[in-house]
Amino acid sequence: MATASVAFKSREDHRKQIELEEARKAGLAPAEVDEDGKEINPHIPQYMSSAPWYLNAERPSLKHQRKWKSDPNYTKSWYDRGAKIFQADKYRKGACENCGAMTHDAKSCMERPRKVGAKWTNKHIAPDEKIETFELDYDGKRDRWNGYDASTYARVIERYEARDEARKKYLKEQQLQKLEKSNQNGEGSASDEDEDEDEDDLRVDEAKVDESKQMDFAKVEKRVRTTGGGSTGTVRNLRIREDTAKYLLNLDVNSAHYDPKTRSMREDPLPDADPNEKFYLGDNQYRNSGQALEFKELNIHAWEAFDKGQDVHMQAAPSQAELLYKNFKVMKEKLKSQTKDTIIEKYGNAADEDKLPRELLLGQSERQVEYDRAGRIIKGQEAALPRSKYEEDVYINNHTTVWGSWWKDHQWGFKCCKQTIRNSYCTGAAGIEAAEAASDLMRANLARKETAEEDPEPAEEKRLATWGTDVPDDLVLDEKLLADALKKEDQRKREEKDERKRKYNVRWNDEVTAEDMEAYRMKKVHHDDPMKNFLH
Repeated sequence: MATASVAFKSREDHRKQIELEEARKAGLAPAEVDEDGKEINPHIPQYMSSAPWYLNAERPSLKHQRKWKSDPNYTKSWYDRGAKIFQADKYRKGACENCGAMTHDAKSCMERPRKVGAKWTNKHIAPDEKIETFELDYDGKRDRWNGYDASTYARVIERYEARDEARKKYLKEQQLQKLEKSNQNGEGSASDEDEDEDEDDLRVDEAKVDESKQMDFAKVEKRVRTTGGGSTGTVRNLRIREDTAKYLLNLDVNSAHYDPKTRSMREDPLPDADPNEKFYLGDNQYRNSGQALEFKELNIHAWEAFDKGQDVHMQAAPSQAELLYKNFKVMKEKLKSQTKDTIIEKYGNAADEDKLPRELLLGQSERQVEYDRAGRIIKGQEAALPRSKYEEDVYINNHTTVWGSWWKDHQWGFKCCKQTIRNSYCTGAAGIEAAEAASDLMRANLARKETAEEDPEPAEEKRLATWGTDVPDDLVLDEKLLADALKKEDQRKREEKDERKRKYNVRWNDEVTAEDMEAYRMKKVHHDDPMKNFLH
């Protein structure tokens, strides 16, 4: 709540203040009053009711929450358009040389330039304009409707009404002219039909109004809550109240799923019912049939056209997208029919109604050819066999058969030598025998390998030598040399840990003895040894 000051209060005063605030919130104590005598709501939070310290508020008030910095010099008024203040009878010194007004000069005069100015004629002196200067505030400078007269919009309404009246008058005149022509020609029933069409054209607007009124057959008044106290809006219900809701068609829990948030039921709630008696087949049925499918194809065409560089967008320019889709379908049908005609013209149409000649169907003709016992022609001429445009019976690289005369293991080849390489040289029967021998050898090797894998030979255990070779049975190490080698190994490891002990002149000895290798092996740290930390 509002507080007068932030002066120091004792604990007892603070407790009393809190009790008073609780009583005011509970309605047991009267509310606090500000400077103007208005009650302050006790439920207002303290961060809103407490005035800033720099205002030096002596009494509780909510004035600091209002617009207390407003400048009285600011105004929201606007210029008085076309106002005149004084009408002179003769030209005055310093006035406009063109019209004679004192409020502007000849350079900024808005009247038509006169042939002889008012300075010299002393006639038709223009009145002085009203000059105003306003000091607008922040909002006034940025108000685009400042100075707008709402009554001027009546001119726009009058203009549209005059246009509608002229259009109706023109349509009636056209109707009268058509009626006169039909009466002169005596068309009878035809003229009656034309008259009906003209009357329908004239009643376009009235039909639209009647249709809009009929659509309110199930109008529902709905109360809409707003911050200003609420307003009544009209919500049109397009479903007949006697119809059964789709989620009540089948009460089985395992039937089609109904989503209450989107009010959608994609599947058919009654799949086993008679299709002639069902009026609802599921949302998927309506989404994949009728105009919904055409709209989906239109969207897909717009997307593909945009990806291919066409400047088309279904939401931004739907008419352009639909016109482009119609032109695309016309061009597609035209191209399809043109391709079909080209193929039929080149290869013919097997489904044509014209029947083929009997000679072509049965392979018979009236041409007579006589042969002797050896098959040679005695009389007549043998029918020529059709030849291909490709070369036939061409043998390359000494082959006696053509490529593709042999097939094995999904590969084509030559039958004469059974080779599957196109540009290979013919090897004849010898090549066939060599290929068979190679295949037999490969099969034998594979069988031997499988046998060896089934029965592996036992591996001989080998003792690793001290320096990487087999350890001979008669190897004997000298104990004295081994002790020296161990000392050298310890010294080498100490030098590795601390390089300051290494001498400047180091002489390397590449000769490694069996004792040196044994000492290296004995001193070597095995990282996988669990007891390595206890060796040293």
